[in-house]
Amino acid sequence: MKKETLVRLLAEVQQGLLTPEAACGQLTHLPYEDAGFVKIDHHRSLRNGMPEVIFAGGKTVEQVAEIFARMAKPGVNVLATHASAEMFAAVAQMVPAAEYHAVARILLLRQQEDEPQGRVAVLCAGTSDLPVAEEAAVSAEVLGAEVERIFDVGVAGLHRLLAQRELLRTAQAVVVCAGMEGALPSVVGGLVSVPVIAVPTSVGYGASFSGVAALLGMLNSCSPNVTVVNIDNGFGAGYVATLIARAAAVGRTV
Repeated sequence: MKKETLVRLLAEVQQGLLTPEAACGQLTHLPYEDAGFVKIDHHRSLRNGMPEVIFAGGKTVEQVAEIFARMAKPGVNVLATHASAEMFAAVAQMVPAAEYHAVARILLLRQQEDEPQGRVAVLCAGTSDLPVAEEAAVSAEVLGAEVERIFDVGVAGLHRLLAQRELLRTAQAVVVCAGMEGALPSVVGGLVSVPVIAVPTSVGYGASFSGVAALLGMLNSCSPNVTVVNIDNGFGAGYVATLIARAAAVGRTV
């Protein structure tokens, strides 16, 4: 439940349009809903402006479907990351309006369409990084940012990145996904005056150590506006970038 929804609910009670009992019914699951195997944090949007998100990895198909359906009941947007097509099929049985983004492995339900606040650019070095980049991009869009995708601009062909300089400068936060040696965020950091969230991906030959080489390279970046999330964590990067961009758009500090 968003803060705006709670304010509207209380106003309806004050005006006599809604009984206190009916309002309590809508607030039943605050601060969280205990479903036995999971405790759903419906209160999170009120605390920090962002809803709880389902990490589907490691959960059963039945668990994901049940959690997704319960989170959908209050009429908010629902997002599940690391979801499979099998999970989508189960969720669609309970929530027919759900969508599946196969490349990003994201399950999504849009029930609220808010005006985007802030602009995030999501870059990836190569096509092999697309799943992580798309996870970041779709997450940022659902969480309320306008997203510009700039894909396949790795440092092996630097002219491809330099051709996007003007577009990059319109963003209030930049997410950069790269595997191999992980050099791209440092280069991007030298081209923009906003925070760069680097995402090492588990892409590359043996000595890339499933993303560890890129992670260490990004942690040692010489561009001071670069910060780093964990390997393949597109969602985390998209989340943080959205917070930064939204804050910049309304002129407040993070």
